[in-house]
Formats: sequence, structure tokens, C-alpha cells
Amino acid sequence: MPQVRGSASVRQMTLGYDIAGTGPTLLLLHSSVCDRRMWDPQWEPLAAAGFRVVRCDFRGFGDSPVGERPYSDAGDVLDLLDHLGVQRTAVVGASYGGRIALQAAAHRPERFTDLLLLCPGMPGHVPGPDLQSFGAREDALLAAGDIDAAVELNVGMWFGPEAGEQAVAQLRMMQRLAFEVQAAAAVDFCEAGPDVDLAHVTARCLAVSGAHDVADFRAIPARLPERIAGARHLELPWAGHLPSLERPGEVTRLITDFLRAEAQEGS
Repeated sequence: MPQVRGSASVRQMTLGYDIAGTGPTLLLLHSSVCDRRMWDPQWEPLAAAGFRVVRCDFRGFGDSPVGERPYSDAGDVLDLLDHLGVQRTAVVGASYGGRIALQAAAHRPERFTDLLLLCPGMPGHVPGPDLQSFGAREDALLAAGDIDAAVELNVGMWFGPEAGEQAVAQLRMMQRLAFEVQAAAAVDFCEAGPDVDLAHVTARCLAVSGAHDVADFRAIPARLPERIAGARHLELPWAGHLPSLERPGEVTRLITDFLRAEAQEGS
């Protein structure tokens, strides 16, 4: 399948991205323990289903170097859409990518048609005890230079019981690269991004949680319908935090069914 691989200049920085397919634009935003390769299982099927699929690496992940001056990932996403000439898009965001999708869609609601959020974070969320404990352990391992142990900590934290060997190997590869790229940076210039009111989101929204995920990421999707008009919540009984890697085919069908339902509603 024809694919465009490129880099976009955003706020005097370069983001790596890929494009495949033709049709309505669908932007894929990755988790902070992955990079854009997390969408490999969905990439070709979504393009074949009739979408112009775009995926990018946030700064400090995959092919995108770390930032050298203050920036926000939500701002980068909007700049990338401008660079590509995309006026309106649907978004699938995983974890941190879901949080960035919410920020961008609340800040510029006219740019976003649909949001499918897989175990998303949320702007302003205060981590609960489990996340705080995990973060402290990860920070200690990275401060000691033990990247191997930090990678394994993440593998054990984020997968549900059905994750296969391929998914585990893929996460190890992506998380290790992120740690190595970010460790080389003296300063992290990433900012929280603009303050947003999620009530401003006008995109149709499906917030997905995994029954085997951390409490924070089960609660956030369940509460989004209270914050976003018309939003729905779906819990996957088999999933951990990264369902698109755990059951790739099922999540691909979930995405296409969600977007096709929107097309039918609008026809």
C-alpha cells in the first residue's frame, strides 16, 4: 500500500510521521510508553477501510527528537494538521495520546469530528496511589541508569493477561528507545498545554477502558460522559492499558465500526 513517510516542521522542531490511504483523515496518537509504531497492526487495515491515516511521533519518541524550547504536544498536533492541510479529522488516541486529543479538541473543537480514546489520560488529572507509586519506582530506576529494569517495570504495569509475546516485544522496543532518547536530553521543555474546558469538545466521543487497567485509567473514561456532551463509555473486559496491542484485530474493528456509524448517522 502506498505510504508517505515524512517530517513536519512544527514550532521550529521536526516530528516524524506517516500517511497511508485516501479518504477522510484519521489521526493516530500514541501512548507515552510507545511511539507511532504501536499502530502497526491497525495501519494497513484502516487505510484499506477507506481512511487517509496519519500517525506521528511526539517529541522524544520514535523519529522525533526531544524539544529544545518550550512546547506542548497538543500544539504540535495542531501544527502538524496545518502542515498537512487537514481542516477536520477523526482521532484515535491511546493513553497519553488520548489526553492530547482531548486538549486539542477542546482548544480547537472545529478541527475534530470524532474521538475514540483508548484508556485515555485527562488534562488536570491528579494521579492516584498506584500511579504515584509506579512513577516513583520508574524515576528511581532511571535515576540509577537501569533502563532494563525500567522497561520491564512498564511491561508488567501496562498489559492485561492476554498480551502475547509479540506485543510484549514491541512494547519493550518502543519504551527502550523513548528512555534512551529522553535520557540524552538535559531538560524536558514539554508543557502541559493550554488550559481547556472539556465541555467545549464537540466531536463525537467514545471513551474505552480496560477491566485489567490501573484504577486511574478505568475511572477517567467512565467519567468522560459527565464532561463531554454525548460521549459514551465502553469497558473491554479482557483489556489492560494497551488494548490495540493486546487484541489488534478486535480494536481495528472497534475503530472502523465507530467511524462508519458516524458516517451513517451523517448521511
